[in-house]
Amino acid sequence: MSDRAAIVTGASSGIGLAIARMLGGRGYGLTVAARRPEKLEQAAEGLRGEGFDVHHVAGDLGDEATIQRVVAEHRERFGRLDVLVNNAGVGIGEAVADLTSRKVDIQLNTNLRSVFLFYRECADLLRAAGKEHRNALVVNTASIAGKHGQGWLSVYGATKAAVINFSMAMHKELAQEGIKSTALCPGFVDTPMTDFVKGSVPADEMIAPDDIAIAVGALLDMSPACIVPEIQFIRPGEAL
Repeated sequence: MSDRAAIVTGASSGIGLAIARMLGGRGYGLTVAARRPEKLEQAAEGLRGEGFDVHHVAGDLGDEATIQRVVAEHRERFGRLDVLVNNAGVGIGEAVADLTSRKVDIQLNTNLRSVFLFYRECADLLRAAGKEHRNALVVNTASIAGKHGQGWLSVYGATKAAVINFSMAMHKELAQEGIKSTALCPGFVDTPMTDFVKGSVPADEMIAPDDIAIAVGALLDMSPACIVPEIQFIRPGEAL
């Protein structure tokens, strides 16, 4: 059994997969989760091919039962949790006058509600890790859209703003127990989620998923006395 273990959601591609690979390279046992079974299986097999200890769980991460299953299977497989990466997310563009209730609910459940529920389900495991080494880490993928409202992405941006706020609340609630919380706020990252804009912003001019993973690795290297509540990632020339 691995000395350290992590759960990474939204890990079938992009930012989540890059963070999972970084953690695997550091010897973490990994539970990776995502919605699409075939894509997740392919990602998990790739990670195993790199020699990492990987368990994968497919399902709708906006669903409470799926979240409970991810954590229960992780607990059974690894028995500990040192890093939780709440990365699963979905962005759906709609004008406010045309908002579709179902699409609003999908974004609220996946981007925001799942973060709340993963903290709740993982609280005892995170507290045990915090008590042991004072450096348990929860990383919540927000977005630069959570810092600046974006037309046609209003619901997505609102969920990400809430993730940033919730991360700050978790810092105040859990930091004294050795559990750190950091909100990641990237601009356009070269992932399938940004395919819609690659006609105007070329992929090679976007932030790389590995840039995000490098930052998470740096968080892990910091002493228990240092907490970074938020990291913004922007492209050259972008306004803060």
